[in-house]
Amino acid sequence: MSSLLEILHKEVVPAEGCTEPIAVAYAVSLAAELLEEDITSIRLQLSGNIIKNAMGVGIPGTGQTGLPIAAALGAVVGRSHKELEILSNLTPAELKQANELLDRGLLEVELKDTPEKLYIEARVYSPNHTATAIIAGEHTHIDFLSLDGKKITPPKSKADCGKAGQSDSGAYAGSVDRIFEFIDTVPFQDLRFLLEGARMNKAISDEGLRGNYGLQVGKKMSQQSVVNLFGNDVASRIIAATAAASDARMDGSAMPVMTTAGSGNQGIACTLPVIALAELLGKDEERLARALALSNLVTIHIKHYIGRLSPLCGSGIAGGVGANSGIIYLMGGSLAQIKHGIQNTIASLSGMICDGAKSTCALKISTSTNAAIQAATLAMNNIAPTTKDGVIFEEVEDTIRNMERLVQEGLADTDTAILNIMLSKGGMM
Repeated sequence: MSSLLEILHKEVVPAEGCTEPIAVAYAVSLAAELLEEDITSIRLQLSGNIIKNAMGVGIPGTGQTGLPIAAALGAVVGRSHKELEILSNLTPAELKQANELLDRGLLEVELKDTPEKLYIEARVYSPNHTATAIIAGEHTHIDFLSLDGKKITPPKSKADCGKAGQSDSGAYAGSVDRIFEFIDTVPFQDLRFLLEGARMNKAISDEGLRGNYGLQVGKKMSQQSVVNLFGNDVASRIIAATAAASDARMDGSAMPVMTTAGSGNQGIACTLPVIALAELLGKDEERLARALALSNLVTIHIKHYIGRLSPLCGSGIAGGVGANSGIIYLMGGSLAQIKHGIQNTIASLSGMICDGAKSTCALKISTSTNAAIQAATLAMNNIAPTTKDGVIFEEVEDTIRNMERLVQEGLADTDTAILNIMLSKGGMM
């Protein structure tokens, strides 16, 4: 049982900004900090999924979008110890310095031909030295660090310190049965830390509802007017609260979010529907914490098969399934009904593709939240798809494993096609 708690601690962590460009800033910072001279150039080699997910997203505290400013900031801030919160407390002077670096044309970005979905290689040059940092597999996993070709032992990431490692595939795979038993029996005190994440994600949701971020999906859904077809019912309020957090995050809000399985949008998608429903139903902190543990672990379980970065939308599919499980738990549903809900949600969302991190992620998250609520309603009435229906199998674990098969066999070339379409617009890197 303890490994599931370790996984929660490892996979539910704070970040400021979209994790892909922030991971690029982190890699550049690791290399730049090894140099004691002025930087003369920066060369990035990135996997297609990193480019796809970093091209169109707002960078916190900058009013700018995409890879270049994230990489340049990594070179100047010197805060690699903060990992995915590296750009917190960004100063105007640092932003000015980063933009001057870009104005001098010192950054070069290339697509890396690698089977690794999450790969960042940052080479930073000074007049007499070269430093290299490689991040691979996970957003803060330092695969390689060197100065002038001499390998350096990297600092341990916070996620690696005493937590479950990437190699613990059995723990990551888990099962819905095992997850449900864990969240139902683990001491509440062990889960209390999840409430801080709830407060963090609720705060950025409130900010999204107040401000004019991105497409304003959540804000416009929450406003009552003749052009708003959504009412003030429970479902609409939950969807609006969830979408608003993504609106703010994707448009560069400097507020942190609690991520799940390497993604802030996944953290938003799997937690905010649960947070909003618990508030509307008047549930206590213990019930909320257990529901959040369930939603996060189910999301992590689905992501084990979809992949860290994927042609499928992790926020929509994994986050939506996680949210559905947490919603059913708050409604007093049984393990059997949670399994029905997972089947229903996968039947609804299994084809949602990921075309990068950007403002329209809020649209996908609003769609997945609606699907999660709809699926939960059916599940609470003991309704679920049958084996005659598409990718659904009788056992929920077989259905979940089909997501891996869909990615590996059915969508092998989808990422390449999406990236080529995005790059055809020109000027995005």
